[in-house]
Amino acid sequence: MERKIRVLVAKPGLDGHDRGAKVIASTLRDAGFEVIYSGLHQTPEMIVEAALQEDVDVIGVSILSGAHMTLFPKIKKLMEQKGLKDVLLTGGGIIPPEDVEELEKMGTGKLFGPGSTTSDIISYIREWAQKNRSSQEINT
Repeated sequence: MERKIRVLVAKPGLDGHDRGAKVIASTLRDAGFEVIYSGLHQTPEMIVEAALQEDVDVIGVSILSGAHMTLFPKIKKLMEQKGLKDVLLTGGGIIPPEDVEELEKMGTGKLFGPGSTTSDIISYIREWAQKNRSSQEINT
């Protein structure tokens, strides 16, 4: 039986601005994804544990606080420690281009900044899932 792409939308740290994360969660849900929204003030440990428990394909992280060079690597490391090597870590926020490049070198997926369209995000996740999952597993 085919299953939908499962995405955890997470909002780490103390940044309380979650409108963008909620818009992405709702847009992905409308596009046919199964979406779990973690809520505000999540630690990297909480995010990775939720991803493990929910058996997600994708973790999407929204960071507007400037802590992206700390949070993304910490989440990535925890994912590897917990055996989530086949889960996409992507996200967005206010991230300078040189930091985007560095984070992608560390193994983070594509990162989306201001001006990115929701259709680009949807397409990116679908394309990633098609390349990284069996066609019988994914539906959307």
